[in-house]
Amino acid sequence: MKVRIGVGAGPLDGSPTGLASLVDDLDELGFDSLWLPEVLSAPTLDPLAALAFAAAHNPHLKLGTTMLLPGRNVVRLAKQLATLDRLSAGRLLVTFVPGLAQPPESGAVGVPGKEKGPRMEEAFPLLRRLWAGESVDHDGPVGSFEQITLAPLPTQEPLEFWTGGMVPAALERCGRFADGWLPSSCTPAEVVAGRDAIDAAAAAAGRELSREHFGVSLAYAPGPLDAKLSAALGRARKGVDPATVVPAGLDDLRRFLEAFLEVGFSKFVVRPLVPGDSWRAELEALAAAVGDLQT
Repeated sequence: MKVRIGVGAGPLDGSPTGLASLVDDLDELGFDSLWLPEVLSAPTLDPLAALAFAAAHNPHLKLGTTMLLPGRNVVRLAKQLATLDRLSAGRLLVTFVPGLAQPPESGAVGVPGKEKGPRMEEAFPLLRRLWAGESVDHDGPVGSFEQITLAPLPTQEPLEFWTGGMVPAALERCGRFADGWLPSSCTPAEVVAGRDAIDAAAAAAGRELSREHFGVSLAYAPGPLDAKLSAALGRARKGVDPATVVPAGLDDLRRFLEAFLEVGFSKFVVRPLVPGDSWRAELEALAAAVGDLQT
């Protein structure tokens, strides 16, 4: 089982030198990948544009995004991701998410909450067929088109995609359509139960997900959780003690990662909840604390 650790970067100032330095530091310090989220209503970079910049700047680092799928035309999306994968020589990693349910983000996506899941399920098989070079006809909310054949195709054959989410519908969707699972804000016991549900859904659909394709996106705090941070985390997962899903400090982060490794999860995206003044210093401390877990 290959253990890989990527780093998620949320708000960035948009400075090209800052992003270039972040990419180089991640590569130099031995991290597997840079992950940029897509949050329309937050001060984050557009992930496709930023990852294209990162791909051109650095030829080694893998490039990941947790990307909004609802609200997109599926042909345009297939073309964008295929282009980025080709220009990065097959370094693209994609996890599709429905987006936050809370305003203003929910409104910015432009798709009612109850329609997000069905639109994702409509898009997934179309993306696979387009990336395989098939001629595709379709008429539905994610696009109406006839005899569309995508070119150029992705470098990766196939270009895989993962999904997130822990509600039953998300687990079933992952088993039926996706190549891997990347949940967040969860415990080892929860991910084991989630994996079992995904495996059952995959088996019912005549599929099987690789054991290498189960991971966790893990936000960590710089130290003990204060009342304000605990309250914010508690709103995100009602009824769950934040201390059980958010490591407090780098020693605690290592313990969390080791616990997930023990239950067979091996791919991680770790992200500081409160980045310090220097990304370089943060990454050096992070590498010293958990870098040796990679294989």
